[in-house]
Amino acid sequence: MTSEDQARDIKKDLEMSVGDYAHAGVKAGLSTAPFLGGPLAEFFSVVVAPPLEKRRSEWLIEIFSRLKMLEEKVEGFKIESLAQNEVFISTLLYATQVAMRTHQREKLVSLRNAVINSAIRPTLDENLQLMFLNLVDRYTRWHLIILHFLDEPRQYGIRNKISYPSWSMGGTSAVLEHAFPELKNKRQFYDQIVKELFSDGLLNSDSFLHTTMTEQGMFASRTTEIGKQFLGYISLKDE
Repeated sequence: MTSEDQARDIKKDLEMSVGDYAHAGVKAGLSTAPFLGGPLAEFFSVVVAPPLEKRRSEWLIEIFSRLKMLEEKVEGFKIESLAQNEVFISTLLYATQVAMRTHQREKLVSLRNAVINSAIRPTLDENLQLMFLNLVDRYTRWHLIILHFLDEPRQYGIRNKISYPSWSMGGTSAVLEHAFPELKNKRQFYDQIVKELFSDGLLNSDSFLHTTMTEQGMFASRTTEIGKQFLGYISLKDE
């Protein structure tokens, strides 16, 4: 059986879980709420439960598919062995909770990569892993995008087919706004993001964006060592 066939089987199993005990228990509890019981239970069934089940199904299928790819490519790696890996189980459960609370693709990809890396990089300190997961939970998609960008602005442009003009002097904000036109006229927004990334120890400064410097300075890496560790944890080498 191919990994695609197995993924389809799991999807079928997950789709059958829409009416599982957890769902029934929550609905039953809501139905007993004073005054709002019936309408509240109906709201849960119609508005909340379907997208929640869809998110859970898509998330677990994505994780399983990635693990199957690892099993096929990495000699000695077996999915069954992960049942004994407490750090992996904790990471998966934590990341799953966070994944259910977001629709932003960048955050979901970061969480997925963190789960996979916890399976193949067991040497990374477990406390650091939990700290990184908490950051993904707290951040917006733009925190993650800007951090990736500020790690290597020039390489980010190459990977994403961004053509930069030639600057003799300027600030990193000019490079940022060129790479992401949607951030133009949103200086206060991205300044706040950079301040938060710096406060969390992922950037080495929060005062470089609007400082005039040479072109080399405009494209300099701004991430700290722990910032690079964080990016490595939420990224996969083949991506």
